[in-house]
Amino acid sequence: MRAIITGGAGFIGSALVRFAVQKLGWDVLNIDKLTYAGDLSSVQAVAGNPSYHFLQADIGDGPLVSDAIAGFQPDLIVHLAAESHVDRGIDRPAEFIRTNLLGTYTLLAAARSYWESLPAERRACFRLHHVSTDEVYGSLDHEGVFSETSSYAPRNPYSASKAGSDHLVQAWYHTYGLPILITRSSNNFGPYQHSEKLIPHVILNALEGKPIPVYGRGENIRDWLYVEDHVKAIGLAAVRGRIGQTYNFGARNERKNIDLVRKICDILDRKRPDPQGTYHRLITFVADRPGHDKRYAIDASRLENELGWRARENFDSGIRRTVEWYLANEWWWKPIREGKYAGERLGRS
Repeated sequence: MRAIITGGAGFIGSALVRFAVQKLGWDVLNIDKLTYAGDLSSVQAVAGNPSYHFLQADIGDGPLVSDAIAGFQPDLIVHLAAESHVDRGIDRPAEFIRTNLLGTYTLLAAARSYWESLPAERRACFRLHHVSTDEVYGSLDHEGVFSETSSYAPRNPYSASKAGSDHLVQAWYHTYGLPILITRSSNNFGPYQHSEKLIPHVILNALEGKPIPVYGRGENIRDWLYVEDHVKAIGLAAVRGRIGQTYNFGARNERKNIDLVRKICDILDRKRPDPQGTYHRLITFVADRPGHDKRYAIDASRLENELGWRARENFDSGIRRTVEWYLANEWWWKPIREGKYAGERLGRS
């Protein structure tokens, strides 16, 4: 398998790159713009592997992307490149529209041109796998789950831009016949996640003795999926999923934000006690995020029944592994905290 992975220096993308090269034996071209969220140290484990290749490029650069696709001759394109942090989307929505919508269009146009140039046998094997998010479905109340047939109801610039990119991918399938799949996952967590995201933000603020901010009263609920389980599902769906199909990825790990924060504090109290006292003392309730979705919950039955996927990590084992990774890998996150992002509040607009 020759695969192009866009956004392969980001959190989920780098996990997929490592898994694809080390476990699946794919030849991979990682295309990443290396914005603040991209870090090549996240893929250093495969940097010397002859099956790994890297190109620094913006997916919005049509000629460059077209040349890269034509030169690498992929069987598969997995599209993860995106602006992904809800709070940054509130502050700077134009960047999200440019990358998530216009960038996806540019990639689709290049992929279609390449696919149409292939001989019939290779055309039949090619596919483009678009990685999306459960946030396109909007917000749930206390009951119910999102299925693949749930209506789109995005409520912030990030989720709206991802919903738009989903529609573009579906349009290229129905209009031009481009062979695509779409997968939508619940919230991811695990190693190498940028510290702007909730779980690493809590861990690192605690370790630095800073207030741990919790939006509102922490009652918002998220459904958590360990990133290594997610990329295994991507690898499975990319090869065995049905063309034109959408698959939801989730592990049925719903947690209130405040319960998640307290769980992390409990683990840190055991793993690295603070002489000043329990980390719970740092929990600080702050003004809620504008348009904060109340609850997400994913039904992954289609993926489980059709492809036989099951999450390996439950929430407790996954969060413990995640905390332990951040404790052991200061070399990775400390430069980010000192250079790119020190933990300041985003999303106030």
